[in-house]
Amino acid sequence: MTTDMPRSRTGLGRGLASLIPVGDGPAPSTGVREVEIARIQVNPYQPRQGFPEDELGDLAASIRVHGVLQPVLLTDTAEGYRLIAGERRLRASVLAGRTTIPAVIRTTGEQEQLALALVENVQRSDLNPLDEALAFRRLIEEFGLTQEQVAQQVGRSRASIANTLRLLGTAAEVQDAVRAGRLSGGHARALAGLPDHDTQRTALTIVERRSLTVRQTEQLVREQATPRTETPREQATPAPAADDPDLEHLARQLRDALGTRVELAPSRAGGRIIISWFGSDDLMRLCERLAGGDR
Repeated sequence: MTTDMPRSRTGLGRGLASLIPVGDGPAPSTGVREVEIARIQVNPYQPRQGFPEDELGDLAASIRVHGVLQPVLLTDTAEGYRLIAGERRLRASVLAGRTTIPAVIRTTGEQEQLALALVENVQRSDLNPLDEALAFRRLIEEFGLTQEQVAQQVGRSRASIANTLRLLGTAAEVQDAVRAGRLSGGHARALAGLPDHDTQRTALTIVERRSLTVRQTEQLVREQATPRTETPREQATPAPAADDPDLEHLARQLRDALGTRVELAPSRAGGRIIISWFGSDDLMRLCERLAGGDR
């Protein structure tokens, strides 16, 4: 998908306050009008993928009493209007039984619609980190922006954009944990530093079972990423048979059961089970588990 729209910042880095009226008092009449909700189409560039029903219900209750205090942002279309920012307010207004909603009408291109929707959600600090990452990738892939240009559009540093994009390369289990709210973006960014999905899944199990902080997770990642020094005898032993699906299946079962990194290294006479531990607490937990269960 391409666009000939010029890539100016157009106030995006300053946030929505420079584009629409913001405040708890009555909306100013200049530029604000009541628009029929039935004429509004949702924003196809909305980065937020989930709208919790309980939050919408609370907002709808507030709207019934106080009305919509901040107008939504729309753009003209041939069929009516397209929503740029304010989908939570629009959905809650429908729940509240409203047929109209206060709105500001603005002429925008597709790139700016996505960026504005991002700005609104990012400034409210309640956008899922994975939804952020997907929106950043759309700005890069569909509109040809660089990471630096994305950073300017949404008022972030380039390093922040790069770290958020790394979440899209993590294991599916890590991404699911972020979407479910069990794992923060900081935890996931730390796990993204591990070299493969199997190691990430193992570390995720440890993080969740031990309720590790982000700092503790970063330490865990550093420990898992540090190569273990092998003895001469170990170096002479054949490496684990990565192409043996039966051994890999057994190793995965052991990793899931013990909640730590486990390797199976076969040899002609049998083989070794290598169990890694990270810190004294983790060692005690593993000893109790292997000795007959948690006590």
